[in-house]
Amino acid sequence: MQALQTMALSVAKQIRFVLTDIDDTVTTDGRLTADAYTALERLSSAGITVIPITGRPAGWCDHIARMWPVFAVVGENGAFYMRYDRVARKMTTHQWASEANLQENRKKLDRLALEILNKVPGAALASDQKYRLADLAVDFCEDVAPLPESAVKLIVSIFQAAGAQAKVSSIHVNGWFGGYDKLSMTQTLFAREFGISLQNNTAQMLFVGDSPNDEPMFEFFKYSLGVANIQKHLHRLTHRPKFITHSEGGAGFVELADWLLHARDV
Repeated sequence: MQALQTMALSVAKQIRFVLTDIDDTVTTDGRLTADAYTALERLSSAGITVIPITGRPAGWCDHIARMWPVFAVVGENGAFYMRYDRVARKMTTHQWASEANLQENRKKLDRLALEILNKVPGAALASDQKYRLADLAVDFCEDVAPLPESAVKLIVSIFQAAGAQAKVSSIHVNGWFGGYDKLSMTQTLFAREFGISLQNNTAQMLFVGDSPNDEPMFEFFKYSLGVANIQKHLHRLTHRPKFITHSEGGAGFVELADWLLHARDV
């Protein structure tokens, strides 16, 4: 990983899309700071399209798509994307699974929730679980005392033993049934909303994240960035981002915005 400021200004100037995780990437210690939100506004005002790619739930994503200066949002690690048309005042939601599949999967996830809480002392369902459509989020450090690495691995193994996918974020282990992830739904979003292929346009795109559930994006994108706190999770990563910020969390996101906008002013 190289410092963000080693990215050539000519490269930074070409970036038209910023795809970003939210927790501990745009936020800091669970909060969206004024500086980080202003960075989103500054990027949008400069003509750079911002799209959050998050593990957070549908309920949050509806709010984010409506209220934040973003084009759309991919939620629950790729279960859907939401786009709010401010002119038509209409929300578009594209889901990976059918309603019947969602109901079937929810029953299986509910059973897994009981198993995980029984087998992993100290774990809890994420406080935002009630707002989720497609996955099960198990809290290991957001609103509970931090669990040891062995507990996180056990949660992952229980999901996988049941045939579910499991991804570790900076705060949750998210599990779901279905062959999707952050990358696959992002590809769907760009095909449906922009009529373009990610594969053929990576020179115009940058992804920024901070944890293992961002790994498919780190691997795929030519220009990927980790905020400094990603160093806490390097032991869980096979594919690392190409660049890294000096600052953690939201301050790292501000650092990214500053660099991209500086490149446009040069």
